[in-house]
Amino acid sequence: MKRLLSALLIATTALAAQAAATLQPAKSELAFTFKQMGVPVDGKFTKFEAQLDFDAKKPEAGKIAFTVDLGSVSLGDASFDAEVAKAPWFDTKRNGRATFVSTAIKPSGPGKYDVAGKLTIKGAVRDVVVPITLANGVAAGSVAIKRLDYKIGDGEWADTSMVANDVTVKFKLSFAGL
Repeated sequence: MKRLLSALLIATTALAAQAAATLQPAKSELAFTFKQMGVPVDGKFTKFEAQLDFDAKKPEAGKIAFTVDLGSVSLGDASFDAEVAKAPWFDTKRNGRATFVSTAIKPSGPGKYDVAGKLTIKGAVRDVVVPITLANGVAAGSVAIKRLDYKIGDGEWADTSMVANDVTVKFKLSFAGL
């Protein structure tokens, strides 16, 4: 009976710890930068979710899952936003979400971690490693991706002289209870 109670107490504590880390969307940001005809263009996503199961004492056991509503893209101009929702770009009618699911978390320095995982956009899945800094409940970092690896800018837009292949994704995710 003592073992059962101990196991239940441990499981309840673990579940409470998982539930305690809650994304604070109003204090979080997800942005990206690419170049169009050599000129940097900034954009952001306004709707995203993150699930975090993380203990700094055991980072290797942690898990991170992230979902982005691709229809929430904003380039600062409604006509540009409508264009990138179309099939050659994000194709939000058929592929409304992008996801990242961690497969490993490794410490890389004090408060720094390399998070390996699978990034899925428009059905294309790629392994990526995202370096993050974790301090005061905020996970921040950036990762470079190639848009064409994810079929973003198909057809005539595949020409990288117009829209560069390199995209830098930047994030600041604020969590309560971390």
